[in-house]
Amino acid sequence: MTVSTILSSKGNAVFSLAPDATVQEATRFLAEKRIGAAMILDASGKLAGILSERDLVRTIAKQGADALSRPVSEAMTGKVITCSPADTIPHVMGLMTAGRFRHLPVLENGALAGMISIGDVVKARIADAEAESQSLRDYIQLAS
Repeated sequence: MTVSTILSSKGNAVFSLAPDATVQEATRFLAEKRIGAAMILDASGKLAGILSERDLVRTIAKQGADALSRPVSEAMTGKVITCSPADTIPHVMGLMTAGRFRHLPVLENGALAGMISIGDVVKARIADAEAESQSLRDYIQLAS
């Protein structure tokens, strides 16, 4: 199973903000959309960073209430790990585990093609395991 399999079922929608949006605006945005991270896209639509709940907590803990008026470009993770639609689920699980993050932008030919979360990956792995289990049961039943 690959990242493209996940995107084909969940879609390619990506929630994004501009780098000059304030931390307060970003906090409201994440809460309204009920998401844990947003992509930060520059004026040309290229990925400039990612802003996660964890980034917000760290920024507010460090700067206090003053952080709310600062731009997200100061709070975001600028060095973003990405994947491609062709990457396998075990590969992206390894990236997420090693990097200790839960959201992974998907780039295709340098353009943002979607975003997957650890929840998407777990759901895909469960579906894959259930399909394999059913195949084995069917094989055993036919062989009997």
